[in-house]
Amino acid sequence: MTAPGKGKKRNKAWLHDHINDPYVKLAQREGFRARAAYKLKEIDEQLRLLQPGQVVVDLGAAPGAWSQYLSRKLGRDGLIVALDVLPFEPVDGVVFIQGDFREDAVLAELERHLAGRRVDVVLSDMAPNLSGIAAADAARMADLVELALEFAGRHLVADGALVCKAFHGSGYSQLAERFKTDFRSFRPIKPKASRARSAETFLAGLGPKQSPGRSAASSRPDKTP
Repeated sequence: MTAPGKGKKRNKAWLHDHINDPYVKLAQREGFRARAAYKLKEIDEQLRLLQPGQVVVDLGAAPGAWSQYLSRKLGRDGLIVALDVLPFEPVDGVVFIQGDFREDAVLAELERHLAGRRVDVVLSDMAPNLSGIAAADAARMADLVELALEFAGRHLVADGALVCKAFHGSGYSQLAERFKTDFRSFRPIKPKASRARSAETFLAGLGPKQSPGRSAASSRPDKTP
């Protein structure tokens, strides 16, 4: 049980850090909805990931900072499809689908917007609602990464890329091994814009080993969160 007042102190400390965060200030100056835009910017610069004209899918897109970065980087020459269970204000040049990525109907709508086009880059900033129970949270996170892996296996071009948020801890090494199995090149990235105390990291797979259109996964993961 949390001692009285301890939760308030934590919230106050978080608010203080947030207000004084240089990436928060930079996002406000440059018109991004969240500091997360700079995580993607750093990943993009390290991997030379994004180019005008590409087809990009942004999973777990709300509040829309990654989609904003994509819109600015890709312009109107490509196709950007964003998806989240939460709504967000429209982003210029971005097709937004509100729904749960684990549901077949939502996936079908996503594929309808792709209209048969192969995807150059799949980005996943998806994360589960955290329960505070480490093993359960790790399992939910792994399920979301597995779903992104399966989607990427079915839709990426031969030299495409998948970038997924993951948490260090239980199950992380298995996810890293899965990326090594499914992609010709694998890189874990901890962007400077990611807070040092955060357990998040990003797993990047470049060049799927399997033929486009065929997932390496033997079966679809359980959809139960």
